[in-house]
Amino acid sequence: MPVVPVADALVHYDRFDATAPDGSPALVLVHGTGSAGAALNWGQTVPRFTGRRTVLTPDLSGTDRTRDGGGRLTTEGLAAQVIAVIEDAGTGPVDLLGFSMGAPVSAAVAALRPDLVRRLVLVAGWARTDGDEYLRNLFTLWQRLGDLDPEGFGRSVAMTGFSRGYLNAIGREGFEQLVPNMPPTPGTLRHVDLDLRVDIRDLLPRVEAETLVIGCAQDATVPVEHSRALHAALSRTTTASYTEMDAGHVVFFEKADEFVQRVTDFVEAP
Repeated sequence: MPVVPVADALVHYDRFDATAPDGSPALVLVHGTGSAGAALNWGQTVPRFTGRRTVLTPDLSGTDRTRDGGGRLTTEGLAAQVIAVIEDAGTGPVDLLGFSMGAPVSAAVAALRPDLVRRLVLVAGWARTDGDEYLRNLFTLWQRLGDLDPEGFGRSVAMTGFSRGYLNAIGREGFEQLVPNMPPTPGTLRHVDLDLRVDIRDLLPRVEAETLVIGCAQDATVPVEHSRALHAALSRTTTASYTEMDAGHVVFFEKADEFVQRVTDFVEAP
């Protein structure tokens, strides 16, 4: 498990080499909110991409495996960690995919270091929290529940993370298994604090990479309108396409096959 120092952090990441490499760019998967980090988000997805390309999965500050000074997180600071991982692995330029909190972080990487990003995929992301009272209040509720009711925090995250149809399909037992997946650890709450302050509007015009924005029609965490707005903003200055999936926030769990296919079609297009 490689480690790279960035400011006051020792950033851990995993590298999964291709089983049948064909020279395709490496794929970097950037996780969303939660101290479990890359393992929870990408554990089931990584093997779907490693046939022909190397996959890198960083664990950013706030996760259990990356230690730092415990200060307040910034989008640019986490972007610097992703940049350091790409440089340390020596695999750039890469195809970069960010989910949820990882979407604004990945957009920042593409804006700050366009030489390192060939294609960019933003999944269930957003550009700005302030101005959307739903988003601001959801993250504020998570902060309150994290301090006062850890089980309630887990239930809220699970309930908003998946579509109603998916939750009913897995049933009560399946839902109860979701509740402890993202406990409100200090690291998770640092991520939630950052979620409340996201604003990458000034960075978006600097993105040069061809971009795919994936919105989730039933997203109750980050409403799909945010993905549509991201696409609209990026389309003003770069080549950006948009696709929408009929799923909740954690789309790569609900619609794994469709998700992998849409990402693969984009990154492997001529």
